[in-house]
Amino acid sequence: MRIAMLGTRGIPACYGGFETAVEEIGRRLVLQGHEVTVYCRGGGDTPPSYRGVQLVHLPSLKGKAVETLSHTALSVAHLMTHRRHDVALVFNSANAPLLPFLRLSGTPVAVHVDGLEWKRAKWGRAGRHYYRWAESYAVRWADALIADAQGIADYYADEFGAGTELISYGAPIQVRPARDRLADLGLSPGGFHLVVARFEPENHVAEIVEGYHRSGAELPLLVVGSAPYADEYTARVRRAADGDPRIRLVGGLWDQEQLDQLYAHCLTYLHGHSVGGTNPSLLRAMGAAADVIAYDVSFNREVLGGDGAYFAGPDDLPDLLLSAERQPGPAGERGVRNRARAAQRYDWLEVAASYEQLCKQLESGESTRRRVSGRRLVRADVG
Repeated sequence: MRIAMLGTRGIPACYGGFETAVEEIGRRLVLQGHEVTVYCRGGGDTPPSYRGVQLVHLPSLKGKAVETLSHTALSVAHLMTHRRHDVALVFNSANAPLLPFLRLSGTPVAVHVDGLEWKRAKWGRAGRHYYRWAESYAVRWADALIADAQGIADYYADEFGAGTELISYGAPIQVRPARDRLADLGLSPGGFHLVVARFEPENHVAEIVEGYHRSGAELPLLVVGSAPYADEYTARVRRAADGDPRIRLVGGLWDQEQLDQLYAHCLTYLHGHSVGGTNPSLLRAMGAAADVIAYDVSFNREVLGGDGAYFAGPDDLPDLLLSAERQPGPAGERGVRNRARAAQRYDWLEVAASYEQLCKQLESGESTRRRVSGRRLVRADVG
């Protein structure tokens, strides 16, 4: 099969969950004999392929409200005017307005709907209404919907009466993690707490920093992350740190080897994501045997189960952090159980096999498109 993957920043993955998924799934589909094309943002001196996956680099308009849709529009135009693909995998329901054009090209299409994007505070009223509308449009026009968490699948069933393909992400498993790159940041194994997240309100980085600042924790807190178009929230995180010398805001780290070592050797990994379904950063921490303290929402409980500690706000964190520092043995045991759970439930080989099966079904003509109208069965206030 010829399979196109579009709607993300592209690969090699160095930004987020979608990009990681596209890389891990795409290269495995190539190993199964399929021809895979990934549409990437940017241009210039870029390779035409990566790990067997064909790459098409196209520009995009800059700005949080237009970057994704403008790039996907160019990707769809390119796909329609070049050699036909058997299946298109579109990531992010924000790209739903472009689905009719893909259908005009005769290409079956599945949409990975991501999380509940309209709940993100970075979007104003118009943006939230747009995402709500885009969800409905994706339900109406896609041949299949992909959800990465049961909570997302339940949402589409309750809102639209729509079925989804429940396909999660995989977790990279670290068994004997290296530690030589920790010294670059002045760290030692088990000697720090870790946050890795884009600086957005729904990832609760400010609340984590605030909770740590209030604690009597002795080990430093390493905060890895940044975000385009998020100067105001970044300032909020810095205010929450309030000059605390224990809190280290290091910005974005794109060295994946160093990041692997940070996940593997932190005492605790603090995970504040709340609206995005199954989060690859959480899976990466679990695969590295990290002891996880997660924001208390159904998505995180679904992934972690009973071996996670949970917080609902800054006030919950001081005791959890101090407990981990005073009893590192149980924290390490929870981390080992997290890794075993990740290896059992979140395997990239199984994820790629599920995508391959879905593509085969779409190529053969299976579709859910006429089974649901896209009209909502319930209404929610978007503010």
